[in-house]
This record gives sequence, C-alpha cells and structure tokens, in this order.
Amino acid sequence: MTSQTELDPAVRAILEAARKRSTDRERVSVDARSLPDALARAEREGRVPVIAEVKPTSPTAEGTRADDPVELAEAMVAGGAAAISVLTEPEHFGGSPEALRRVRKAVDVPVLRKDFLVREAQLDAVAADLLLLIARFVDDLEELVTAARERGFQPLVEVHDRDELETALEAGAEIVGINNRDLARLEVDLGTFESVAPHAPDDVTVIAESGVSSPEDVRRMRRAGADALLVGSAIMDHGGGSDVTENTRRLTEATQ
Repeated sequence: MTSQTELDPAVRAILEAARKRSTDRERVSVDARSLPDALARAEREGRVPVIAEVKPTSPTAEGTRADDPVELAEAMVAGGAAAISVLTEPEHFGGSPEALRRVRKAVDVPVLRKDFLVREAQLDAVAADLLLLIARFVDDLEELVTAARERGFQPLVEVHDRDELETALEAGAEIVGINNRDLARLEVDLGTFESVAPHAPDDVTVIAESGVSSPEDVRRMRRAGADALLVGSAIMDHGGGSDVTENTRRLTEATQ
C-alpha cells in the first residue's frame, strides 16, 4: 500500500473515510454475470466494449448529477454499453449500495461496484457482478481477491504502474484496470495505459480507465491493447437522458 504522503489530499480523504466505514451485513453470495462474455458479445456485434459509469459526482467533477441512476444506466445500455459501473462511495462520490442494487435489477449486463474497499467485511454491502479493488490501497491483495471470488464476485484489480501490475498478477487477478489518473496529482495521461498494458499477459482482461473522452481516445486505447474502456465523465457530463445514450453510442461505435 502506498504512503498517504504520496496521495493527493482528496484521495487521502477518500481513503481515510473508507478505512473508517463499517459494514455490518450478512455475507453475500453472487451469481455473477460474466464480464468477459459481455465484452466478447460487444465485439461480435461490432461495438467497442465500454463499461459506462454512473457517478453522481467526484472530486474532479463540478456539481452533482441528480438523475435517477436507473434511468442513466438504461440510457447507457441503450447506447451500447457492455457493462455498467456504479459508484457506491457515499461521502465523496454521492453513491450508495441501494443505487447499485436498483441498477443491477433494471439492466441485464454485468454491473461493477466501484468503491474504495480495504477489508473483507466491506465486500458484503451489496451484490454486484464485479468489485473494484485498488491495489495501492489494499494491504493483502491476494486475500481480498480470494474473499471476493468466494462470494461469487469477479474482482477487477486497479493498478497505476508496472509494479502494481505485478502485484495484481501475483494476487491472481484475471481482470485488471489500468488507471490513467495519477493518484498524487490527479492528472490524466493516456500514456500510462500505453506503458503498462504491454506487460499484461494475453489471458488477462485489460481495461483502460480514466481520460477517455473522444472516439480518438477510444481508438488510441484499443491500439494499445485495451479489451474494454471504463468511461464516466465523457458520458455523464454532457446532458441526461438521450444525451447519455448518444454519448455512449459515440464511443461504442468508435471502431474506425
């Protein structure tokens, strides 16, 4: 785990809140929808595999979206999203487990729970198809990956550099997200994915996270080896309803 002195103050505050958050719930058991199958289906249908993200706000966004998360998710699926990501972190992203529960009930694609999870008990807040585990924030990544799988989750392990990629692979990660956003300054550089992705084994599903805002960005990440792209702001920040559908379609159709 990284030293907190190496984190942006906003990220440090999120991590501190995550460490204090308790979950007193029964252990969940999930019959997960397969993300690799969903990505393969998108490819067969000629779509770029996009995981579209429902997030009311974030430390790098202006304002808060008050849209119904179910309506947003349905609009994203209508635009061709292969999967949906839902923020459940409450204090800094305005998310909730209930929002994810409603979204997963409404759509038929895999749903990722995006949160800052640092211990096993926090896995049981809500059933999802995938869980985000950030390698830099977890003390024993292998233990948490195993605990997630025991519940039926597909763990998506997020990394930011080659060292973290090796940590993820040693922990048994089969789905890896490479985040283009630096946690020290919150700056985005698509070159991060381009430098790290070539070192991932061919049998690992590799997802480009953050900074994808245009069809050209999509094509750039795909050329660098992205099996899928996790996109939030480029879809969410430009209107609601039909705009979300069109924003999603604009990226999922960026094949040329």
